[in-house]
Amino acid sequence: MKLIDSHCHVHFNAYKEDMDEVIQKTLDEGVFMITVGTQKDTSKHGLEVAERYEGMWATVGLHPNHTVEQEFWDDDELSPDEQATPKIKTRAEAFDMAYYRELVRHPKCVGIGETGLDYYRIPEGVDKETVMKNQEATVRAQFDLATEADLPVVIHCRDAYAEQAMLIQEYLDAGKLSRRGVIHCFTGTREEAQRFLDQGFYISFSGIVTFSKALQEVAKTIPLEKLLIETDAPYLTPVPDRGKRNEPWRVKFVAEKIAELKGVTVEEVAEATVKNTQSIFQLDQK
Repeated sequence: MKLIDSHCHVHFNAYKEDMDEVIQKTLDEGVFMITVGTQKDTSKHGLEVAERYEGMWATVGLHPNHTVEQEFWDDDELSPDEQATPKIKTRAEAFDMAYYRELVRHPKCVGIGETGLDYYRIPEGVDKETVMKNQEATVRAQFDLATEADLPVVIHCRDAYAEQAMLIQEYLDAGKLSRRGVIHCFTGTREEAQRFLDQGFYISFSGIVTFSKALQEVAKTIPLEKLLIETDAPYLTPVPDRGKRNEPWRVKFVAEKIAELKGVTVEEVAEATVKNTQSIFQLDQK
């Protein structure tokens, strides 16, 4: 059974001691993967790693949390064991269009992101409006690049689904973002998901769906033909391995939970999500 982890960070420092072993184990289990950039150095490194492996691709972009300097444990995103994944530290970084324009020329680059609006994690002691405006400007720059390069966008969104949908709609109305994209690690409501579906976006579920009852109810309603699965590794380790560092091969547990929720076989989920991921990122052309 073939699977694709549509969103992981297997090139991050959490794997600095065993990255190649983790990637090979994942591939040996029949799981392909897209490793996702979050700032300049991780975007470049992701491409460098992906070019060494068949069945691996990368995206490049600037995560909203990297537009302002901060440091935090994220109890919603990290596993319960603080030692399983490192503390998240970010530095303020501006989106460098010229730099990313060069990165998207790489044959293993399949998307822009992760980018988006995150109003959940805004550090104390900074002007909230300034941070929000900076995030929006950063998203706009990446939407422009995605349009220019004819690539899909990988959207990270927390506590800003309405604002994110409005910004997407503005671009769609202008004839931009023709490749659309995916709302990664979706944790919103059925109504919020429907708005993105109506805009032509896919919805991706992470390991959170294995333990969040509310999200499980949402997942039941998302058509298989519009659904992706992911790990967001090293974060969001699914049941039954909560407390361990996440790895891309564990996307199989997400597939199993989706199959259970929808009353279909895991093979059906695998086939649909592989097809969806290949379609949105045009993996057969890379």
